[in-house]
Amino acid sequence: MITPFYEDISCTIYCGDMAEILPKLGQFDLLLTDPPYGVGAFNSSPKTMSSEQNLSRSKFATDFGSYVWDVRCPELVSMAITKAKYSIVFGGNYYTDILPPSASWIIWDKMNGETSFADCELAWTNHKRAARKFTWKWAGFLQQWGGERKEKRVHAAQKPLRLMEWCIETYGGETILDPFMGSGTTLRAAKNLGRTCVGIELNEEYCQFAIERLSQEVFDFG
Repeated sequence: MITPFYEDISCTIYCGDMAEILPKLGQFDLLLTDPPYGVGAFNSSPKTMSSEQNLSRSKFATDFGSYVWDVRCPELVSMAITKAKYSIVFGGNYYTDILPPSASWIIWDKMNGETSFADCELAWTNHKRAARKFTWKWAGFLQQWGGERKEKRVHAAQKPLRLMEWCIETYGGETILDPFMGSGTTLRAAKNLGRTCVGIELNEEYCQFAIERLSQEVFDFG
């Protein structure tokens, strides 16, 4: 038996090591997650960002405990995809050595234009359908709005709420799992769409921020 860090009618959060928590959970319809990748390649110091390797060193920089994620993530991703019928794994191109071949990739077009930032991100899926593209500007003051106000960004690799909603709407699933929960975008998207979701996050500070997001009945990060 594991005790949730937070629980409401739609969402449950566990704060801890997913390797210990995942085996104690049941099965889900959809795994929708954004695991850390490229931590060691990003920076030669322990002060690194978790996921988006192309982000410049900035106010989002966070200490993720040296490069331990680069070592652990393949094993954890392999474990996570066994817990759901269907899976969407952002940064899946970093895990092609452990993920089966797929023709159903998702491309997130960030509309970055002529900048040093990446034009897009890739997500691996095990669906049997055509590749799909989602367009949503996320950088700078021209960021598209996911509601009445811009989203507050507290995590280096935080994804737009609308992107995660689109994934759930497009690929389906009543029960959602995000074992690399971060700031809780997947959970907020699931709650907005009337689905149930379980998130796992090692960092208690991010768990607290996710709880704040889930407590808002109307999406507003102003």
